[in-house]
Amino acid sequence: MKRIEKISIIVALVFVSGLLIFATTYEEKGKMAKATVSIYFPVKTDFAGENTPLNISDVSERLDRELIVNINLHASTILAIKRANRAFPIIEPILKKNGIPDDFKYLAVIESGLVNAVSSAGARGVWQFMPETAKERGMEVNDIVDERYNLEKSTQAACSYFLSAKTKFGSWTLAAASYNGGMAGVNRQMDIQKESNYYDLLLTEETSRYVFRILALKEIMKNPDKFGFSLVNEELYNILPTKKVEVDSSISDLADFAKAQGINYKILKIHNPWLRDKKLDVADGKKYTIEIPLSGY
Repeated sequence: MKRIEKISIIVALVFVSGLLIFATTYEEKGKMAKATVSIYFPVKTDFAGENTPLNISDVSERLDRELIVNINLHASTILAIKRANRAFPIIEPILKKNGIPDDFKYLAVIESGLVNAVSSAGARGVWQFMPETAKERGMEVNDIVDERYNLEKSTQAACSYFLSAKTKFGSWTLAAASYNGGMAGVNRQMDIQKESNYYDLLLTEETSRYVFRILALKEIMKNPDKFGFSLVNEELYNILPTKKVEVDSSISDLADFAKAQGINYKILKIHNPWLRDKKLDVADGKKYTIEIPLSGY
């Protein structure tokens, strides 16, 4: 056999082997991709007991998007899981007391990551209230005291909103969507489009994604191991034990007040972020409750 023929045969064999390897690898990758999808994507899901119609293609794709995004936002998702261990025990009983479905706690996660965030528009706190809306819902907002930073009071105010929205729309899903799009805005689109279901409405990009972001975080945070977020209890952030001190008179220097309580100014502000100044003015007949950590601060 001529040398050129031998080389041609060898080249052909190498080419065929390469094709077989590529085809096998491609097939295996395809199987892995399908397996990954089947692992993370839920067979069914709901928000506050209201079914999410995953049989509708755009609905399943929108949920898929938010799952993929949050699975790959490793830092923020891990931090949300850690913070939830401290925040949810405060949020959950307030939701329950007001008859609000437990799923609304995940709304707080997507709003702020469970920290006292500040938006460019001026919304503040875990529940991201604007100043006027906060006042309408019974919170005090000024340069001395800003109760948007008080998790208990802001959660109660959020419950007030959810109840109003549920009464208006008759749907917890639309109530949640309106927290982002506004009751008037969502209602206007319902009238224009002649639809009464969130999943049938064409809304702004942010409001269209809003409930799906909640559903994705709910799925991930309820099943963290399934999505590769395996954290042991020691890694989670815990609620520190505190005592409550009632104050019915003004405090001219919060640093001195903190020292008298056996802590410092920094620790006082960390545990009472609603105190926005170096002092606390207390009007006649008014009382404030200040939390003082007992240990571990």
